[in-house]
Amino acid sequence: MQMAFRSPALSAHARSVRDIAADVLVVPTFSDDDLADVPGLDAASGGEVTRARERGELTGKPYETLAVTLSGWKTTRALLVGLGARKDAGTEQLRRLATVGGLQARQRRLTHVTILHRARTAVSPESAAQAMSEGVVLANYDGASFRTSGPPASWVETAELWIEGDQHGIGAAVTRGRVLGEYSNEARALANAPGNELTPRVFADRAAAIAKAAGLAAEVLDEQRIAALNMGLVLGVARGSQEPPRLVVLRHDPPKAVSNVVLGLVGKGITFDTGGISIKPAENMDKMKDDMSGGAAVICAMAAIARLNAPVRCVGIVPMTENMPGGRAVKPGDVLTSACGKTVEIINTDAEGRLILGDGLWYAQELGATHLVDVATLTGACVVALGKTTSGLFGAPDTWVEAVRRASARAGDRSWPMPVYDDYKDQLKSEIADFTNTGGRSAGAITAALFLKEFTRDKPWVHIDIAGTAWAEEAKPYQPKGATGVAVRTLVELALDVSSWSSSAQ
Repeated sequence: MQMAFRSPALSAHARSVRDIAADVLVVPTFSDDDLADVPGLDAASGGEVTRARERGELTGKPYETLAVTLSGWKTTRALLVGLGARKDAGTEQLRRLATVGGLQARQRRLTHVTILHRARTAVSPESAAQAMSEGVVLANYDGASFRTSGPPASWVETAELWIEGDQHGIGAAVTRGRVLGEYSNEARALANAPGNELTPRVFADRAAAIAKAAGLAAEVLDEQRIAALNMGLVLGVARGSQEPPRLVVLRHDPPKAVSNVVLGLVGKGITFDTGGISIKPAENMDKMKDDMSGGAAVICAMAAIARLNAPVRCVGIVPMTENMPGGRAVKPGDVLTSACGKTVEIINTDAEGRLILGDGLWYAQELGATHLVDVATLTGACVVALGKTTSGLFGAPDTWVEAVRRASARAGDRSWPMPVYDDYKDQLKSEIADFTNTGGRSAGAITAALFLKEFTRDKPWVHIDIAGTAWAEEAKPYQPKGATGVAVRTLVELALDVSSWSSSAQ
């Protein structure tokens, strides 16, 4: 098996562009652009940049590319990457620019990349440095790591950012970007692992190893410990599988943490989801290996939070199990009792993620969590509502939802708030238990969120439904097909920004 990702050596500088020695120079190009702040580029290309403009090959359209040869400069290749209008070039566009440049370099088997940050945008040099660092690291991921034939993957070995400003602040931003990119790639590698390799026990072991390397405290609860905590929802989902469940607990406890705040992060860790007795259609069931993407996001976000020493106490909870249709599997009509004592009538065994999250949310609060965020590939209904580019945000109070939304915007993980009106709870009514595990097709993403709300004790809570965003079905210039690592950066940005929400989201 080949390596799934590699982190390039990153640095930043602001010396003369013509004196930069690299394999390729990545130049952002705007639709309203004369490239005057990159003097000599057109001449070094022998006028090819101007000719490409005249024939309509270089328009500045977002993420279009043009490769030109340079003479008289230390770098002999330039890749011009469109960014649209200069006024619209925010951090997300710069992150994608760097990913496009890195992916194009890898395709050409070029290992040393320099990416220009062209000033006169609204983005600060530090924010630009972080976003571009994230982007080029994200480019160094290969989802085909299980192939044994063909040429080995080519990697960007070194990446330099040409960026003017306070180099000390820029250097710190580059470090943040590298860490966020690395752990996003780690989450992608976990989500891409096949279910026969990443069983709950293996997932737990890998989580513990990631945590240890980052300096986190980690604890793995086996099926006996889970039973001792009366986690009937986790155990119920696990009953149909020969693989025993696991529950991973990660703790970040910095010495200078904000007082009276513990951020609880809970991730869905279904390592393979057949739907159980309510079995899924065979078509596309292979994609259900990624049903632990929320758990991977929490594990990798916790590791990044530790590496960046975010000033907030955090606890990460990831319940892990398969959902299989075995002879002992939970059946429609069964009633399960959660760790908090609430009873759930099972209507559809394919609504299993919310069950394990219910016990996970309870346990996060038992360990002191004051603010909750759960992340899960939870509902197809969210994909119907928001498609494949936007995650759904559900929660209360509005100030807490807005804090998470702002973090997702900074992270480049697009999200959109959805309603959680109590009127929808009528769809979860049960004749024999406290509530059912599904409210049917109508407003399915909302009723799933309201199910989770039953386990939050009215604490500030947000549910992020990443069913549509955890896996890219179509390749884009800045995103290959496959696992995306969504929500890792959102959770880290939220933790780093604790001072802005710790008093307002009560």
